[in-house]
Amino acid sequence: MTSDGKVTPEDMVDLRTRVTAAVAGFPRQELPAEGRRLAAVAVALGEDAQGRPSFLLTRRAARLRTHAGQWALPGGRAEPGEDAATAARRELAEEVGIELSAEEVLGSLDDYATRSGFVMTPVVLWAGSRLQSTSPEAREVASVHVVPLDELGAPPRFLAIPESDRPVIQLPLLGSLIHAPTGAILHQFAELVLHGRHTRVAEFEQPVFAWR
Repeated sequence: MTSDGKVTPEDMVDLRTRVTAAVAGFPRQELPAEGRRLAAVAVALGEDAQGRPSFLLTRRAARLRTHAGQWALPGGRAEPGEDAATAARRELAEEVGIELSAEEVLGSLDDYATRSGFVMTPVVLWAGSRLQSTSPEAREVASVHVVPLDELGAPPRFLAIPESDRPVIQLPLLGSLIHAPTGAILHQFAELVLHGRHTRVAEFEQPVFAWR
C-alpha cells in the first residue's frame, strides 16, 4: 500500500496468495445430496474501480419465479456432469459476463443445504480487475454490486423465528440485510479471510420467505 493509502498491484497479488492459503487450509464440510439438487455459487474476488479489494454481489431480477429480488452470489444449479467449480464459473459468465479459467479457482467453502432443495457449494474465484467489467443478464440479474471486502466487517445479527429452532442470520451490508444462504456464505468467508477463524454456518436458518 502506498503512503497515501492506495492499494498497489503487489497488494492484490498478496491478497490472492493469502486467500488461496486460507481456503486451502480450511477443512470444508461436504453434504450428501440425499435427493437434493446440486448447485454452486461464485465468491468472485478482485478490485473495484478505486483499487480496493472487493467481491461481487447481485440482486436477482424481480420477475424471476423463485427468490425474486433477493441478494445473491452469482450461481445456480449444476448441469449433469459438472463439478462445483465448473458450475460456478459457468454461472458467473452467464449471469454477469465474467469468464474465468480453472486456474482462477482458489477453492471452496462449506456446502449449505437450502430450504428450496439444493446442496449449494460456494466456490472462491479470482477475477482481479475483471470484477469491474460486468455485463449482467437482465432476465436474471437486476443489479451488480462490487463491494469492498472491508464492508464485511460488521457483525451479523441473529433472529429467532417460530418456524424453526435454528437462528436466522442477517448480515448488514449495502444498507440492507443479507440473509442465508448468501449471508451465511459471506459470513463464513469473512470469518476465514478477514479474521482467520474456521466458523461453521450450517446451523444458520434462512428467512421463511426464502424457503420456496
